[in-house]
Amino acid sequence: MTVMISMLRGVNLGSHNRVSMDALKALFGSLGLRDAQTYVQSGNVIFRTDLGELDRLPRRIERGIEQSFGIRTDVIVRTASELRDVVARNPFAARRGIDPSRFLVTFLAGDPDPQGREKVLQIKADPEELHIDGREVYIYFPNGLARPKLSWSAVAKTLRTAGTGRNWNTVTKMLQIADRLESLS
Repeated sequence: MTVMISMLRGVNLGSHNRVSMDALKALFGSLGLRDAQTYVQSGNVIFRTDLGELDRLPRRIERGIEQSFGIRTDVIVRTASELRDVVARNPFAARRGIDPSRFLVTFLAGDPDPQGREKVLQIKADPEELHIDGREVYIYFPNGLARPKLSWSAVAKTLRTAGTGRNWNTVTKMLQIADRLESLS
């Protein structure tokens, strides 16, 4: 069985795109995805699957969400192994004083546009720091996320792929849940 992490984009932000996590777990079960566990209210679901064609899984989940809840949202997925790799590639790992609540990993749906990637890396947004590694964008906001200099919407438009961000605490907690699910196999 493969352990997967799915992250819904733009769910439960204020009164927008409200989805009950219990209903979301039930939906995942109805799609044949096993042992679904949610983490926080932003649409993070960790589950096991023996279904093939994992590359089709995001669209399948998106269709299920639209049919069940009437919401169109992007679903970004990673295997537990890929999430472990995201944590291992943390460009801030060796630095002291990084506040994990101000450190965001944006998971991209696909590979970023190469020209867009170069443009994004040239953005001057001091004191914020941005690193792109594969399908992840690591951003540290030392002054917090309330009024960042860096506009994520501009970054996403330039990279030409959808993405959804999670703070470092959430990333590491989702990995813990995934590790627990892997131990069941």
